[in-house]
Amino acid sequence: MLCSFIAASAVYGQKAEKKSNKKITITGYVKDEAQKPIRYAIVLIDGDKSDLITNKEGYYKIKVRPAVAKIAILTQTNGVVEEPVNGRTRINFTFQGSVPDQINPKTGSAGEDDINVGYGTVKRKNLTTPVNEIDVTQSKYAAYRSVYEVLKSGSVPGVTVSGNSIRIQGASSLTLSTEPLFVVDGMTVNSVDDIQPQMIKSIQVLKGSAASIYGSRGANGVILINLIKGSDVMKK
Repeated sequence: MLCSFIAASAVYGQKAEKKSNKKITITGYVKDEAQKPIRYAIVLIDGDKSDLITNKEGYYKIKVRPAVAKIAILTQTNGVVEEPVNGRTRINFTFQGSVPDQINPKTGSAGEDDINVGYGTVKRKNLTTPVNEIDVTQSKYAAYRSVYEVLKSGSVPGVTVSGNSIRIQGASSLTLSTEPLFVVDGMTVNSVDDIQPQMIKSIQVLKGSAASIYGSRGANGVILINLIKGSDVMKK
């Protein structure tokens, strides 16, 4: 009898666990202050980019695990708006001001008028500040020993490096810190101390409207690092 009870308890526990992990569906509309639908905005789950974008009506529908705490909507021009889930299945988003049409990240390509800023591409005409890029594969950077040395070389105007501290001129800090946000291959990191220049394909320095795609986290500017991949080596 005891064995039967243990077996039954185990089966019940497995069913309960499976039920608790069942995904929930969350839907909603994304609009600007004038109630204009924002199409092709990117849905973020707990800060991570998903493959989902809003449709032409600004509508989204996504399945998430019950443990998810926050959902955010990322635009390529007006930053991020975030909302707590708190058990809700309907979450609408409203951006302040007017939001221009977004580029579809699934079909859009980075051409002459499009600038890649990590999460997606932004129309050059919508940027009020330029994006500065360093091609670290150039031979002149071969002897450099750190990201800080590359940025200190003067290749990007307005960047001040003191030891392992970086300050981007023109970035408007919303916190006591003046350090920029570091993004390596699309993932935010706390430090770039262990990244050697020989591992890097390019470094982009974003500020102003270019950095606003990262919301308040990009208030001090963004250092966007693209590492060399196997496909890059094969092309040489």
